[in-house]
Amino acid sequence: MKLLLLGGTVFLGRHLVDAALARGHEITLFNRGQHNPDLYPNVEKLRGDRDNDLAALKGRRWDAVIDTCGYVPRIVRQSAQLLANAVDHYTFVSSLSVYADFSQPGIDESAPVGRLDDPTVEEITGETYGPLKTLCEEAAEAALPGRVFNVRPGLIVGPHDPTDRFTYWPVRVAEGGNVLAPARPDYPAEIIDVRDLALWIVLMVEVRKTGVYNATGRTLTLGSLLETSRQISGSDTRIHWVDEAFLLEKKVQPWQEMPLWVGDDPSMAGFAYFNVDKAIADGLTFRPLDVTVRDTQAWAATRPEDHQWRAGITRQREAELLEEWENRE
Repeated sequence: MKLLLLGGTVFLGRHLVDAALARGHEITLFNRGQHNPDLYPNVEKLRGDRDNDLAALKGRRWDAVIDTCGYVPRIVRQSAQLLANAVDHYTFVSSLSVYADFSQPGIDESAPVGRLDDPTVEEITGETYGPLKTLCEEAAEAALPGRVFNVRPGLIVGPHDPTDRFTYWPVRVAEGGNVLAPARPDYPAEIIDVRDLALWIVLMVEVRKTGVYNATGRTLTLGSLLETSRQISGSDTRIHWVDEAFLLEKKVQPWQEMPLWVGDDPSMAGFAYFNVDKAIADGLTFRPLDVTVRDTQAWAATRPEDHQWRAGITRQREAELLEEWENRE
């Protein structure tokens, strides 16, 4: 199969390339060449900018395209319309953030999606990200009706994750010492290993699957993640579960400073309980948590010592908060 990837060199994209090459497919990458340009020296690379320079895609033909980096509907529309007669199948990587309401567990693909009051907005914020992804899905479908596979992942984790939202925990626990953890050991989280997602997407492209699919993992607990990380690393970590009210009082940022934790707000009660039965029925599988943790720790150890973390609390602030927590009246 001749496969075009829009993106393909950062996180999910590079794992898609790995999965597709392993299955014998012929790959073309289209991107600006700004991230990891030396990856895949034997893969065809086309350079351009999706916003204003698609010339390299014109006059070519592929069996399928996977769009890993569509965030603005106007830009997705341009790509999809140009490729409508150049591919048989279009995969769009969307997000579970499209849903309008996270208050109920078990959200499936039929749930209402979020909408923008002004659909011409292109600024990506916490409030617009999901509704913009909704419009991107619709733009792709309008350009290639009946030929689009819309994948809605949740938190993608594993080696080469640039966000640090999951990586923080296996690495922090491996360092040992006193670790601040939010809320309680049974606090739920829902993740998917990037390699499981990538392989499943490639398999679905091979059979020209269409429609909308939630694509995240089974629900786990923060306690199981931290304990698994401790066991694998063999560290002397001591986990201190700190009350949510205390963390909020101290203005600790959910999700950013304490990854995987969004608080116990009733409006987010379904955030870690999305329904992925449809994807599982079509072959989505999940590797054991310990494999993801071990591989994430090993990959993170290869990064520069001065790596600038994009998520997680600083060690100094963690120590200060733990001291206040232990000395509270």
